[in-house]
Amino acid sequence: MGFQKDFIWGTATAAYQIEGGAYAADKGLNVWDAGCRAGGYVYEGHTGDDACDTYHRFREDVAIMKQLGIKHFRMSLSWSRLIPNGIGEVSEEGVRFYNEFFDELLKNGITPWVTLFHWDYPYELYKKGGWLNEESPEWFEEYAQTVAKLFGDKITHFMTINEPQCFIELGHYTGVHAPFLKLSRREELIAAHNVLKANGLAERALRKNCKNPIKVGFAMAYAASMPYTEADEEAAYEHSFACHGDLFGTSFWTDPMIFGRYPESYRKFFEENDFHPDERDMEIIKGNFDFFGVNSYTGNYVAVKDGKTRIVPFPASNPTTDMRWHVTEEVMYYTPKFLYRRYGLPIVYTENGVAVSEWKDLDGEIKDYSRIDFIRRYLRELMRAAEEGIPVEGYFYWSLLDNFEWAEGYSKHFGLVHVDYDTFERTIKESAKYYAKVIQTNGESIR
Repeated sequence: MGFQKDFIWGTATAAYQIEGGAYAADKGLNVWDAGCRAGGYVYEGHTGDDACDTYHRFREDVAIMKQLGIKHFRMSLSWSRLIPNGIGEVSEEGVRFYNEFFDELLKNGITPWVTLFHWDYPYELYKKGGWLNEESPEWFEEYAQTVAKLFGDKITHFMTINEPQCFIELGHYTGVHAPFLKLSRREELIAAHNVLKANGLAERALRKNCKNPIKVGFAMAYAASMPYTEADEEAAYEHSFACHGDLFGTSFWTDPMIFGRYPESYRKFFEENDFHPDERDMEIIKGNFDFFGVNSYTGNYVAVKDGKTRIVPFPASNPTTDMRWHVTEEVMYYTPKFLYRRYGLPIVYTENGVAVSEWKDLDGEIKDYSRIDFIRRYLRELMRAAEEGIPVEGYFYWSLLDNFEWAEGYSKHFGLVHVDYDTFERTIKESAKYYAKVIQTNGESIR
């Protein structure tokens, strides 16, 4: 049976990771600009100042996508490129850039899937308190409204936010991502609650102000806990949505966004951290989403032992990626299965991919066969979910290009296309050719 006939095949990127042009025209700083400037946060002092130079080379990137048969492209907008101060005056140059980018995509038969926020928070708003400021939801609402009015005639698919677990937990608690803060748990919870309010306001603003019918989702980091044996499946499901003492848990975010309430499993965690959300806010937070966008790369197996669900250690022989993430292709089966069971929304894989150690060979080619194997393994499990009737509607490989991988700088390569960061020359890898065949056959070539 395979994937549905109109299955969405695409590639994904994020503005700060590919655009460059960090100081072009009147673009404002974002927290990653500021952190890279300050130094000490990113591998070997790398910065996103130039990234892949897509700001100047987007037409070349679109031509590569067309050559590969990619018809859907996930990209994010740089909030501070459009609105340099985060609120207020809109940049004419920022509007021009994105209009030309969208026009080039559409002219080549490629549908843009636009993420409003992918971690590059405007620095001027950060100085006002960022997500801790009680006005921050309204700032994001204004931004969403501006995007809808400017580009609502060209964009039909939106994601409001990308992986709030990461920019909140890693950016505001552990301090390893921008804005590199180490807040208390209570302060982190306040920031997270404001993100959820912002998300709800943005979803409404998009629908109200876009000129054409649109579909709105989000891109949530989530990897199902996988059952070690068939007998562990129910325990794995419960473990997947439980509170584990941090804000990485998906249900903390998506239960409020979809059901309008925080999960019961977080009640004790809230009490321990003196967090008492206003119940009236839940009406703002609850949205009306068309699809559940999920980003998955790896997962854990769990088993019930002595009445408790425990993570099963991986054997030393289990393959790992260049990020030291375990290769666990079954996560592509259990993730949509568990998400659909809980939320009942169609599933779009907004990110999945692999970083591998690679370089050009003496012939100038990149034969990244381990990436090809990864794609095949993971897509076969996604196909298994689809064939069991789970409404899996699309898959976006992360990433189109090798790019700035946040705190890892340029040391990790996720791309289907290699980028020389000195010359910005693009080189199509073997995996890109493989993925082109997957798209051409609607996935049948992975069997």
